[in-house]
Formats: sequence, structure tokens, C-alpha cells
Amino acid sequence: MCEMKPLPVDPRILSLATHVTESSDQDVPGLLLKLKDILSSVPSGSNESQKIKQDVYYYNLLQYCVFVLKQDYTKVSGGWATAADIAEVLSLCCMDVEVKEDPEEFYNKLLPSAVDNLLFLGKRLQARFVRTLKEEERNSFLNSFRTVTDAICRLCGRHIQLTGNVFQNKHFQQLLMTDDVETSTITMSVLQNILKVNSAILLQVAEKTLHCILDELVYKISSTSNPVIGNAAVTLLLLITESDAQLLTTLVTRYKGLQTLLSKQWTGKGFDRNLNRLLDLLYSENFKSGKTQRLHQAACLIQAAWRGFQTRRRLKQLPKAVTTLQRNFRAKRERELQSLKKQKEEESLRQHLQLQRQRAIRQFHERQLTLLEIVHAGQVDKHMHEMEVRAALTVQRYWRAFKARKNFHQQKKSLQQYKAAVVLQRVVLKFLEKRRKKKVYSLWKQPPSLSDEKRLVLQKKVDDYTKFHPASEMSEEMSRELHHQAQTKLAQYLLKRNQGRKAEQHRKALLAQVRTDVDHLMYVYLFPGRTDPEAEAPILWPSHEKRRLPGKDPDAGKE
Repeated sequence: MCEMKPLPVDPRILSLATHVTESSDQDVPGLLLKLKDILSSVPSGSNESQKIKQDVYYYNLLQYCVFVLKQDYTKVSGGWATAADIAEVLSLCCMDVEVKEDPEEFYNKLLPSAVDNLLFLGKRLQARFVRTLKEEERNSFLNSFRTVTDAICRLCGRHIQLTGNVFQNKHFQQLLMTDDVETSTITMSVLQNILKVNSAILLQVAEKTLHCILDELVYKISSTSNPVIGNAAVTLLLLITESDAQLLTTLVTRYKGLQTLLSKQWTGKGFDRNLNRLLDLLYSENFKSGKTQRLHQAACLIQAAWRGFQTRRRLKQLPKAVTTLQRNFRAKRERELQSLKKQKEEESLRQHLQLQRQRAIRQFHERQLTLLEIVHAGQVDKHMHEMEVRAALTVQRYWRAFKARKNFHQQKKSLQQYKAAVVLQRVVLKFLEKRRKKKVYSLWKQPPSLSDEKRLVLQKKVDDYTKFHPASEMSEEMSRELHHQAQTKLAQYLLKRNQGRKAEQHRKALLAQVRTDVDHLMYVYLFPGRTDPEAEAPILWPSHEKRRLPGKDPDAGKE
């Protein structure tokens, strides 16, 4: 199947792109209008038309159309009509275009920017239409405004995702809020076309935007008597209410008396069919809301009766609750009084013990003074020296005991690890010894017996091999000599293997002994007061201090 050759680039597009890039800003809008003639020269919807639109996009002419919409056209040839024509060209170029390279740039950036610029252009045309007094100029601006709004409707009809951009645009909301009859009607027609294309957009926009649109439509109905605006506003409200029940509920609850206003002010104005459909929807929703309100009132009545019953029941139980509360309060106060009494008793006991301690210290000092009076003057120094030595020994004893306990608690974990290592070494050595004995006994293993079928297969292989590889003739003496040599080499191999195994066992035993000695030396270094790792742990003395016995301290005289 032959492949279709891609169409060549239209030379008119190439020439126009060259002129646009080389021209000034004021000349660009006039050059871009040539795209209208190029598009009209080919049938709409054909392959040539799609190829021209792709070339317009790839040569950035479509981007130029978007950018020039924000220019001031008062000094441009053709005026604001040129801007409206460019808006029409832009909408036509965005129809049925297939973007294969970087589609996100086209759909997420270019199209939303085009909608924003079109609405901005429409706002400027509407402002000039309102300010202009001449009839011809007003008609020109109104036609241009209608052209721009048609371009917006054409874009939103082809690209539904742009409807959200239109609703959220501030220029569109300003166009909808205008008091001018012509432009306001055109703007409401744009809104009507958008809702026909995508009615679900009202549920997707922000609540503030939705309320703004509804407020403006209801305001137009209530503030004007023009049947054109009234018809457009009623048609929009009918589309909104028919699109979703939630929007109908919002309209009824937000605008009380809307159905009365519609029936009194707009009946018999030429659009009774749409008006009656809207009134039927509003009355049906009012009936539902009234039924809901009655159900709500009934629910409130039931809740009030139930709460009154609960309140009366609590009031009946109130005396019992008060009695329980008083009992708990008195019990709590009694506990607090007992706690205060106990605290005072502990404080008085503490003061009493402190007085007894002070009295004992005073009596001790008095006895010392009495002894000093009794003891001879020559023996006072000796007696004081003995007292100091005894006190120093007592302080040293308590301090060393405290330090030994502290070191013992710190080294207790290391001691447990050492004991566990010794036990593991002992068990592993016994296990290895048993394995060695089993290996000595199981050096020779009888080969597994062969079945008869396997023996026949092996015999057949041996016969075939001997048949194809006949052995050389050898005498009986040579066979005996060869057998004797083989037995001698086998004996030498077995002797060397036994010697190697004995040497390996001796080396492993020496290595285990060296490890045990190293562990023993490390334990002696860590625990200098203990020689046997498996004996009961004695009192640990620091290695940098000498153990002093009470009464035999060599440094007692120095202290």
C-alpha cells in the first residue's frame, strides 16, 4: 500500500511569515489579514485547509494573531474593524487544526491566551460603542463586537475546555454587567451558546463566579422592562435550572419571590413558553422546599420534646446527684486534711530528729573536751593522730567500697560477655574434637553397590572401549613391576596425607591454646583482682591503687 506524500508548504504562508517578521508592529495586523484570503481559497475541512492551518501555527502566524489583539488600533489601517477581522481569522485557524509536536503548548497556553485576548478586545469595543455618539461609528463598533463574540463562541464550540476560561475571565463578567441593551444581549447570547455546549461548567466554576452570574441575570429581570433583555435572561435561567437540580435549588433558596416577580412583570411579553417552563420549575422546587421545611419543623418539634423529657428526668435525679457531689466533696476535703496532718507530723518528726542530731553532736564535743581535760598534755597529739587515722581509714573504706561497686556495675556486662565467650569456646572445641574423631573413623567409605543393569551397561562400555583401543602386549614381570610401583606411590601418598592431617590438627590446637591464653591475659588485665575466670567474682580493686588493710596503712602517718 503506497504511502501518501506530505503536502508541501504553501509559498503564500512562507512569504507572509517572512514579511511579518520583517515589518513594524503597525503593519503586522494588515499583513495577517491576508490569512483570511488564503483560508477562503481552499475548501473548508479539506486536507489542504488542515495543512494550511498547521503551517500557520508552526510558522508562528497564529501566535502573532493572538499578540496583536492587544494593540491600539486607532492608528492602524482599517481601525478596530481590522482587529475584529483578525479575531475571526484566529478562530478559523484554531478550528480543525492537528498539533502533533508539543500539543500542551497549543491547548494549555495558546488557546487560553487567545480567549483572554478576545474578551479583552470585546471589552474595549464595548467601551467605545458606549462612548461613541455617531450612529455610523456605533454600528461599526457593534458589528466588530458581534464578530469578536462569534469568534469566542466558535472557539468554545470546538474546544470545550475553554468554557471555564470564559466564565472565570473578569472581562466577560464586566461585559455581562453592562447596562447597554445591544452589547448586553450579545453577551447573554454568548453565555447561552456556552451553556448549550457545556452545561456542566456551572458546577465546576467557583461558587463566587456562579453567584455573580446569577445575581446579574436576576438584576436584569428586576431592573429593566425591555423584552429583549428579559427574554435572554429568562432563557438563560431556564437553561441553568434545567442543567442541574442543585442549581435550581440554589436559585430558589437565594432569590426569594423570584417566581412572583416573573409572573407579574414578564407575563404576556412574547416569551410566555420559556417563562411558563421556568415558573413550573420554580414552583415545583418551592413545593419540595416547603415539604422539606415542614419535615424540618417536625424534626425540630421531636427534638424539643425529647430534650424536654431528658431535662425533666435529669431534674428528678438532681437531689441524688447533689448528695453524691456533697459526699465526694467531703471525702476529698477529708483526704486533703489527712494529707496536711501527715505532712505536719513528718515535718515535726524531721525537726525532732534534727534536734536529736544536734544534741548528739553537742554531747560528742563535750565528751571530747572532757577527754582532752583528762588526757595528759603529752598524750594529746598522739590521741588526735589516732583519731585522724581512724577517721581517714573509715573515709577510705567507704570511698573504695563505693568505687568498687561502681566499677563492678560498669564491668558486669564485659564479665558476662567473657563468661559467654569461654562457654562458647569450650563447647566449640568439644564439638570439633568429636568431628575429628568421626572423620578418622570414616576415612574409608565403601563404594555404593551397583545394580545388575548398571553393571551390564558398564561392562558393555568397557568391552567396546577395549575392542576399539586394544592394549599393548605386556609380560607378566612388567605387570608385576608396574603394580609394585603403583602400590609404593599409593603408600607414600597415604603417609603424606596422614602427616599433613596431624600437622593441621596440631596447628589448630596451638591456635586455640593461643586464643585462650590471650583471652585469659585480657581478663586479668581488665579484672586484676581475679585470676580464675570461672571462679566467683571477688571485690575488684583499681589497678593504680594499693590495697590497704585497716590499721596497716603505710601512709597513715603522712595523712
